[in-house]
Amino acid sequence: MQRKKKQRKGTAIVPFCFIDMSATDPQIQQIQKLVDKLLLEEPEYFCVNVKIKPTNNVKVFMDGDNGLAIEKCVQFNRKLYKMIEEEGMYPEGEFSLEVSSPGVDEPLKLPRQYTKNIGRTVEVVFIDGSKKEGKLLQVAEADIIIEHTEGKGKKAVTQQLVIPFSNIKSTTVQIKF
Repeated sequence: MQRKKKQRKGTAIVPFCFIDMSATDPQIQQIQKLVDKLLLEEPEYFCVNVKIKPTNNVKVFMDGDNGLAIEKCVQFNRKLYKMIEEEGMYPEGEFSLEVSSPGVDEPLKLPRQYTKNIGRTVEVVFIDGSKKEGKLLQVAEADIIIEHTEGKGKKAVTQQLVIPFSNIKSTTVQIKF
């Protein structure tokens, strides 16, 4: 009799290229199309992810090239709510809708998020589990460049490191105070 090993909280493997398996859900696809239609009017904003909980709680995570103000979230929420109702996706309006930004602690998922964070400090977790922290300098189609410092004091050396997206498990913006 084999025993299943209990997985510790926070030890799950998270892929860099975010593929939400529920994206095959027709409801998510339908909401994604509505969001895309909504964003045609305002191309400086983009959708990061759409989730639907079993309780019909629809969560839409959005961002903007220059950030996403709470007032903008409210506007998108009202417009999208109306669109979902008009589509008749949920009979008798049995759904809730949340529109927000992903949050500062969420890993970057889209190249557009990397681009908007050029100049900020990021922590890159590699596929092998190792980490490197540095200033995000450049984003290309296949890789990013960060500037990091090795050593301390007089022996400190600043280097640029090219990191292919294929080697990245996750990248998170580091908030410095």
